[in-house]
Amino acid sequence: MGQHTIEKIGGTSMSRFGEVMENVIIGKRKGAELYNRVFVVSAYSSITNLLLEDKKTGAPGVFGQIAAGNPNWPEALETVQKKMLEYNRSFVDIGLDQEKADAFVNERINGIRSCLEHLMFLRTAGHLKPSEYLPSTREFLAAIGEAHSAYNSTLILQKRGINARFVDLSGWMSTDILTFDEAILNAFKDIDFASEMPIVTGYVKYDEGIMRRYDRGYSEITFSRIAVLTDAKEGIIHKEFHLSTGDPKLMGVDKVQVIGETSFDIADQLSDMDMEAIHAKAAKDMELKEIPIRVKNAFDPEHPGTLISVNYVSPVPRAEMICGRNDIIAIEVHDHDMVNECGYDNKITSVLAKYEISYIAKNTNANTITHYLPQKAKRLNEFLEELAKVLPHAIISKQEVAIVSVIGTNMKIPGFLARAATALWNEGINVLALDQVMRQVNIQFIIDRSQFKTAQIALHREFVEQNKA
Repeated sequence: MGQHTIEKIGGTSMSRFGEVMENVIIGKRKGAELYNRVFVVSAYSSITNLLLEDKKTGAPGVFGQIAAGNPNWPEALETVQKKMLEYNRSFVDIGLDQEKADAFVNERINGIRSCLEHLMFLRTAGHLKPSEYLPSTREFLAAIGEAHSAYNSTLILQKRGINARFVDLSGWMSTDILTFDEAILNAFKDIDFASEMPIVTGYVKYDEGIMRRYDRGYSEITFSRIAVLTDAKEGIIHKEFHLSTGDPKLMGVDKVQVIGETSFDIADQLSDMDMEAIHAKAAKDMELKEIPIRVKNAFDPEHPGTLISVNYVSPVPRAEMICGRNDIIAIEVHDHDMVNECGYDNKITSVLAKYEISYIAKNTNANTITHYLPQKAKRLNEFLEELAKVLPHAIISKQEVAIVSVIGTNMKIPGFLARAATALWNEGINVLALDQVMRQVNIQFIIDRSQFKTAQIALHREFVEQNKA
């Protein structure tokens, strides 16, 4: 195992790079202490939204305009360029060479504009289908965000006397078609971790297409793959918050606790709840190689954060996190014919698989099966239409619900269900359904959406704040 760490910095934190530099990258380190660390960076906040589409609202960026056939896409690209140059100006005071930084942005944006103009012209000939050029266009646009932030960071750190090295995995204007591993290994083949600080783009250009495979979660995939291929001793994710027992904005900063230690198993449960501890596929590679992941608050540098490891189990029963999702659709299939019919559930899951929809939880009884799906599933309506054809005699209904989960590596808390039910009942919350497996690392309460926040507060008060566990 190597002596270096692979560290990932998210977009919100990158937008406050002066603080990140002082808290995370430099801090109290001097000389050799600065090295044996590799930083994988995301694009600055809002840049990827402007390039692709808004992650929360879906508002179209440059790619969204092109995909919709909107001729105004050049204006959207100009908006990106202006925002990037604006970021450049904001970092001049901490050492960014604005002339070099602006030249980098202008070269990349102008190159993209020229390529897209030629592509749009070629499209008018009628020989290109959207499915043939849109995936590559999305890749092409996504790549510039991380290249911009990584290049700027390298310039700023070099100005501070650090031997920083810009590692551009975006494949800008390269005709080489490499595999994911080849692209990384080729870029790292002559890097000396002990004397250089690589600043690496979260985007990697490779044969399958990182956006095609992982879409917006790709930077953590890059972080993970670099850790595995370079045999890192630890992966560190720097966020703008701690991994805590609950949402501090909801529970109150004074009421939540930093988790401290947990397992990859729990990281998977959090991913299912759409929590951004780490991308599930990214965690899996590191788990298999037993490389631990530490989640730290970029603005609380003295705190060790939370360590995610393979075999950790809490020595005492406790709830490690209360969280949930309020974007769930319950799809209930009621059919008297399903009693004792082998493979009935397979009819439902086969249609789910066809439309690439993953379910979060499931309840069954003799004649009813309910799957809980993310409302944002892109092909939900198509799934429901086909399900009705596959099961013509079934009564199929859907309902908007929320899931609140209590998660922990050791949840063998005496009287847990009674305590949880009482805490929810005291707040007037009716449990619509309950999902729990025998391993008891994640107990999920399905409730009405209007009670989503209240339920989290009630369960956090019972199992964390009162510290009865």
